[in-house]
Amino acid sequence: MRGASRESLAAAHESLAALTSVPTTDVTALSDDLAAISALLGSEVSLRRLLTDPGRPGEQRASLVTDLLAGKVGGSTVDLVAGVVRSRWSQPRDLAEAIDELSVEAELALAERAGSLDAVEDDLFRFGRILASEPELAVGLSERTPVQQRTGLVDSLLAGKANPSAVRLIHRVVAHPRGASVLTGVERLGAIAASHRERITALVTAVVPLTEAQRERLTAILARGYGKQIRLNVELDPALIGGMTIRIGDDIIDGSLVARLSEASRGFAA
Repeated sequence: MRGASRESLAAAHESLAALTSVPTTDVTALSDDLAAISALLGSEVSLRRLLTDPGRPGEQRASLVTDLLAGKVGGSTVDLVAGVVRSRWSQPRDLAEAIDELSVEAELALAERAGSLDAVEDDLFRFGRILASEPELAVGLSERTPVQQRTGLVDSLLAGKANPSAVRLIHRVVAHPRGASVLTGVERLGAIAASHRERITALVTAVVPLTEAQRERLTAILARGYGKQIRLNVELDPALIGGMTIRIGDDIIDGSLVARLSEASRGFAA
């Protein structure tokens, strides 16, 4: 992707990361919903064009997709996709590819929650090597074979032997290859997984918005501490009174004034 599409995809990733970092989000449903929407857009050229038409205001495009999806997928998915459609896309197919990538990222976020992201990446790599070394298997998983047979073959090979998230991702590539070979699709999954593993998301809750300088400084400090690229998602909560809290996976760094006052009161009580 290039130009407007690249910027819109980056913004979509930020929105998805904020959503998946909320403990109450049903990430499995979110990932499944996004995959279904991507498959729909992949097969409906006219719909892609309608939802990326630069002649229509962003709000109008968002309203169109909201009406289309309401009641068919989760509310969180509707809001996320409406935001994605509201953005500008250089080409209609970029929208379908972006939502497909978001569905993969959501599944990887689920694996990350379970502490199995490395296992997913390993499973994807191994399956890709199997496909590369066994041309007959690649043919059996091509679009020449009915979808149910293709997904059934994946189950016979991987069920109980690979991470569930890896199996779900491979299922999607096999069912909707998007004009590419299954090997190409699996290699793309592996590349997305590798990129995801190299960065982590920090959910920052603060009283007021962080300045750009504060964001850069905090990102640098966390990157040194965790040894990975850091993506900041900031939400506001006036109840903190002052300071901020930072959640990275199961780690919580509480620097809020409420936490300090609570700690001080416990000290006086002792």
